[in-house]
Amino acid sequence: MKETSDQNTSYQKFWTFFSENKETFFQVVKTHEDIEEKFLDIIAPELKLINENLLYLTGMFDENTAELIITVDGNIKDIVYAEELIEAAPTLENWRFTALKPESDIKNTSITMEDFEFTKENIFFYSNDDENYPDEIDLTFIHEDLNDDNRNEIANGTFIFIDNYLGELNFLTQIDNFRIAGKAEAEKELIPIEKLKDYLNWREREFIEKYKGSKIQTNEDSFSLFEATLTNGFPLIATVNTDLLRWNKKASHPWISVLRIEYKGDDESGFPDNEDYEMLNAIEDEMLVDLKPEEGDLNIGRETAEHIREIYFASKDFRKISKILAETTRKYPQYNITFEIYKDKYWQSFERYGIH
Repeated sequence: MKETSDQNTSYQKFWTFFSENKETFFQVVKTHEDIEEKFLDIIAPELKLINENLLYLTGMFDENTAELIITVDGNIKDIVYAEELIEAAPTLENWRFTALKPESDIKNTSITMEDFEFTKENIFFYSNDDENYPDEIDLTFIHEDLNDDNRNEIANGTFIFIDNYLGELNFLTQIDNFRIAGKAEAEKELIPIEKLKDYLNWREREFIEKYKGSKIQTNEDSFSLFEATLTNGFPLIATVNTDLLRWNKKASHPWISVLRIEYKGDDESGFPDNEDYEMLNAIEDEMLVDLKPEEGDLNIGRETAEHIREIYFASKDFRKISKILAETTRKYPQYNITFEIYKDKYWQSFERYGIH
């Protein structure tokens, strides 16, 4: 893909720029003098040229090493760019480069916010198990001091504590659902938070073993046509791979992608005209050249209604499809195209079709 070549060039340009200024940047970070003006404000526009959602943290890793951490602040679809940028980093004296906020040792993980403490002494967890969704990791985190008066502050601090403890990537990928509550709301025996990593790693090993080698061929699958009327009176048409929705190993492809294409279309029906209809299908066909079932990307189907075409995929991983969909949004500026990627192990997003 051309996008890959352009991306690699942008990585190289960033690191060339950084290398030319490495000594100055190091002294600024070490002395912490005018760090925003002389470092952060300078690299920010350079990072935006790679991906507008890349963020950064910096500080001294040790006495002689400054660290630059590239983070995406929880945006799944931007993780691949942070990882690739750091992978392309040169080895520079006095510098350490890290993709995404790293995990920390529980002994070194503690936070004080608005006079509240967040430590391994006052934070616990337990698992919420659902026999209908046995592979989902649904957790409740308990902070001993949380109550109705401080719920927002304590919940926010607990979230940051868990994020720092697990690390950005693990928090985003290992936990499906979670809530934060007070001790009085606990419904199960509390587990010390220091056991969370072991618990998540155990669940991940079981999951990998259960779905190891799970593949499905979709060449001969049946696609069904669904028609409905929205509450505002507009008609809706969906074409969905019903064989795929009956698959009993959906959880092996837990990352759901939704590409939304806005078109002008007919004002009365909300459907595209012939020209747009052909173009929308061509866009989908083009993506399917790169997004193959044997490589972990499954086309679930599409919906068309109210001047919007939505195209659905389920994937083993989110990195490749992040780049494919991002390139699609750039390639067709005549349409307003957006996309989202989220985790849905049991494809509950598609239960509206009544197929299980």
